Amino acid sequence: MFNADRLRTARERRMLTSKGLAELVGLSAVTLSKYENGHPPDEATAKRIALALSYPIDFFYRDAPERLDTDAVSFRSLARMKAKERRAAEAAGALGIELYEWIDSRFNLPAADLIDLSKERRRPYVAARLLRQHWGLGDRPIGNVLKLIEAKGIRVLSLSEATKNVDAYSFWRGDHPYVFLNQEKTAERSIFDTAHELGHLVLHHHADSKTDKEAETQADRFASAFLMPENDVMDYAHLFTAGQIIAAKKRWKVSAMALAYRLNSLGYISEWNYRSLLIELGKRGYRSGEPEGIEREVSTVLAKVLAALWSKGMTKDDISRDLGIPLEEIEALIFRLSPDKLTVSEPGKPALRIVK
Repeated sequence: MFNADRLRTARERRMLTSKGLAELVGLSAVTLSKYENGHPPDEATAKRIALALSYPIDFFYRDAPERLDTDAVSFRSLARMKAKERRAAEAAGALGIELYEWIDSRFNLPAADLIDLSKERRRPYVAARLLRQHWGLGDRPIGNVLKLIEAKGIRVLSLSEATKNVDAYSFWRGDHPYVFLNQEKTAERSIFDTAHELGHLVLHHHADSKTDKEAETQADRFASAFLMPENDVMDYAHLFTAGQIIAAKKRWKVSAMALAYRLNSLGYISEWNYRSLLIELGKRGYRSGEPEGIEREVSTVLAKVLAALWSKGMTKDDISRDLGIPLEEIEALIFRLSPDKLTVSEPGKPALRIVK
């Protein structure tokens, strides 16, 4: 049977309204609305819809996708986001779940090792310290944040939304935590977004709201404390110039602005000095970007999965055909990883054991 939810998912991925898609297909908006409400089109019309959306016809004849509960998803920078951008990002989440379930059926993936820190929502810096203790990190900088959280069972996928209004988002699906990261941001910003979403996962899993301003502030403060522990930053309390900030930020792989904020929040630099730093960093281009930035982190788990599949002669095109999802959507979800970036593992069904 033609699946109405899949039609809606594909339409939202293309950022089309029902009326817009109807015009492309040569239908009335009322007719298309009927299709999205469970009245299946005939075969010829279904093919026209698939062609207009650039989705394989097979995609529309599978079981209903996992539609995300909007209230359960924590979006970063929600206020800037347009409704169609949010719907498109959530539709990508539905495709990402399908992809990871496909992977889960073929590989032994790490189980989630997170703790419920919702009681520390008002003290996110304490929550950050408790999670670091739980993971045995001490106060040292984290070499690769994505690799760390994947080792702890968080399923990370990428977004290739052509907008800077969608930074990142996260949610729990059963026992599995997910994080989606937009690749439009600088590498440093993406690392902070990762820690921000980690904050949501441990602070707001059982909270009433994940999208209000207070929750966003809590996740920001968690990320700052998690990436830059006070006991480590303390040794750099003498940083008073923009040049010193720029040189030191590489230790924690954060933006210059994020390090300046952390030093100020800990009381190591005065409010006047902090404001002066922001002005100077802005003049040097650090408000809108990170000149001479670091290398972007990508998924270690997905790289290992693809390498193992590649060793058995299975390509991304095969994954696309198996799932009935366009190759471009698969590429967008897997950080656009290519064979030349992969380390091929031994054939057979691999157990993914990630070592920090």
